[in-house]
Amino acid sequence: MMFSATRVTVMALVAAGIASLVATNASAQANCDWYAQTALRQQQDNVRLKCGFVGPAWTSDLKAHQAWCGGVAPDKAKSEAQIREQQIQACGAKAK
Repeated sequence: MMFSATRVTVMALVAAGIASLVATNASAQANCDWYAQTALRQQQDNVRLKCGFVGPAWTSDLKAHQAWCGGVAPDKAKSEAQIREQQIQACGAKAK
């Protein structure tokens, strides 16, 4: 069966789009895995240092952090992790 050049081009573009989507999803998953692990470590520091931070950002539920991350832009997740890190650092400085 012969395919026209246009059809081959369209098929190649579709394949490239699918590959790009898969790569983007893998990157997003890796970002959310990092975010959730970081959030969990920060919550452990919160408890260890007796900082007393509470709320959804301070849960020990890894899946909750992953789910939240999956619904926001990567920059938002990074920003939230940085904010928590600053809070933990400030709390740790007071404990000394």
